[in-house]
Amino acid sequence: MPEVLQLIKELAIYEKEPGAVEITVKDLETDGFGNTPQFQCFVGEINNKIEGIALVYNRYSTWKGRALHLEDLIVRENMRGSGLGTALLNEVIKYGHSLGVKRINWEVLDWNEPAISFYENKGAKVMRDWDVVQLSEEGIKNYISKL
Repeated sequence: MPEVLQLIKELAIYEKEPGAVEITVKDLETDGFGNTPQFQCFVGEINNKIEGIALVYNRYSTWKGRALHLEDLIVRENMRGSGLGTALLNEVIKYGHSLGVKRINWEVLDWNEPAISFYENKGAKVMRDWDVVQLSEEGIKNYISKL
């Protein structure tokens, strides 16, 4: 998990949010390998070094039923174009299929044209008319304080 966390931090830097990562190796170990795992993590290794990951978790769609959410597909910058991203996405799709999900979904930043092209070339539909909505930990506390 230390290498997974390093990749997560590299993604945060790439996405212009270098200080946003709060999760720790202990969190990843507990949440991924505890009594009730919260996610599955596929790793891509080249020469015994983790060069990419795909982290997924179960979701439920009121329209479709069982779904899988791809939280992050991360490939080290120097390994992009090597086929590792495709290999990881292939495993995610096979995993979702084995679970019988009706949909696999994820987000991509609107400025990340290489990722958008990658996903579209794989047959994914990038829904540009939807906005992602989040309520941060601070936002949750503020919301609760007003109840």
